[in-house]
Amino acid sequence: MQDLLKHFESKFKNNLHHNPSPAFLIERTLQRKEGELSSNGSVVVKTGKHTGRSAKDKYVVKSESTKEKIWWDNGLNEMTPENFEKLRSMAVDYLTQSEELFVSDRSVGALKEHNIGIRFFSNHPSHTLFSQHLFRAPMKEIVEGKDFTILHVPNLKLNPQDVGAKNETIITTCFDTNTTIVVGSLYAGEIKKSMFCVMNYLLPDDQILPMHAGASALENGEVSVFFGLSGTGKTTLSTDVGTYLIGDDEHGMSDNGIFNFENGCYAKTYKLSPETEPDIYKACNRFGALLENVVMDPKTREVDFFDKSISENGRASYSLDFIDEVVQSSTGKIPQHIFFLSADAFGVLPPVAKLTKEQAMFYFVLGYTAKLAGTEIGVIEPQAAFSTCFGAPFMLRHPSVYAELLGKYLDKFDINVWMINTGWTEGPYGVGHRFPLPITRKIIRSIQSNELNNADLERDPIFGLHIPCQVADIEDSILYPQKGWPNVGDYEKKAQELSVSFHKQMKDFGKFYTQNLEGSPIYGRES
Repeated sequence: MQDLLKHFESKFKNNLHHNPSPAFLIERTLQRKEGELSSNGSVVVKTGKHTGRSAKDKYVVKSESTKEKIWWDNGLNEMTPENFEKLRSMAVDYLTQSEELFVSDRSVGALKEHNIGIRFFSNHPSHTLFSQHLFRAPMKEIVEGKDFTILHVPNLKLNPQDVGAKNETIITTCFDTNTTIVVGSLYAGEIKKSMFCVMNYLLPDDQILPMHAGASALENGEVSVFFGLSGTGKTTLSTDVGTYLIGDDEHGMSDNGIFNFENGCYAKTYKLSPETEPDIYKACNRFGALLENVVMDPKTREVDFFDKSISENGRASYSLDFIDEVVQSSTGKIPQHIFFLSADAFGVLPPVAKLTKEQAMFYFVLGYTAKLAGTEIGVIEPQAAFSTCFGAPFMLRHPSVYAELLGKYLDKFDINVWMINTGWTEGPYGVGHRFPLPITRKIIRSIQSNELNNADLERDPIFGLHIPCQVADIEDSILYPQKGWPNVGDYEKKAQELSVSFHKQMKDFGKFYTQNLEGSPIYGRES
């Protein structure tokens, strides 16, 4: 394949911008009227009809190298090498005909031995700024064919049938040519998650566990890792006052510790305030931050993070150096504590429970949280939602690959694993209320200070979870969800229903569940 940079350099004279500065990219975004400047200097852009990821439009090229390794049952679409090459040619032709082109050389992975180079091509300055926020500075020369190429062509119009696709939106990766193409979506999250998928595919071969998780360190260097789906508090809890952020979303774990894949953060902004999340709020309100789908007053240019009229999934991207308390190396020791965050809308999970190794592997593969009424068409009451390994759309290998790596590290380093319910208490959604963030923070801080390592535990009879009998400054009644329900019988019925749904979900994983987990001390299996 012809070196793309040389190809484009031969086509563009003065309008090819190779590794432009953030200030230049902001300037071009404003000049082209593709974004506006807020009163605090952040750039505000809109992404049109796509305000979130298009999970059903994700493709991987099926070839001899990938057909046996990829977990095709994970909602992934297959693309032939021939159709991928057609699409790649369309994308290159489209970019060649653009008025200007932006090229950014970046990388993924804070450890050199597990770092991949990225060359990002786009005719959108704001998305190029996003790539500079989220991806790392290159550790070596970018070599096309060996490193990854991203062709970002969100405005390319095509007949999807011409390339064997279902829709005009296509996010596809070819591991034989190390190329990712993004078509039909302006949502910037597609860019970063495409490279997370790449790392999730490559790293297990080196016995590295890729994690959809935030991570932070205490002053003494002890590390905590936070797994969680969107809305469970992963970014919020990993970016806490008094801790040092390693990263808020994507990491790898090796025998030498953990390392961040990224250079920045992609934080949700709905209901963001200086009182609850001061570090994130400060980062979002400074020059250089990029805000997606947030509402701004046209006169005062003040941003309203409590207005979700565009989307509840408003986002902010910024580099890690926008955060005051950050680990400069983006690396840390093997974690002392791992947290599984679940926003249980049924109000039956305890705010904290310590997990055995078998339970940790079970709940890791389960990836439970809940969808609320009104979040999707047809959802009129809370529904259980499962995302394998707390990041199913990005996990290209079978869940057993990641779970067995997790189990290996738990055994080798005696890591504590905790389930944290950041969802509802004293009843389900609509009856009870969500655990206040200060309560969750107190629990997390008690664990991080190792106060609960040897605490007395009481086993819950329905889920088999081990609940601490006491947590400093937390009322005992809060620790046991049944005590807050108006009717204990209603609690037990709902808890049993949820527990049974867990085991029904796990049966989809066949031998991994029946041979490794079904006989473990986890209650609530289907009768």
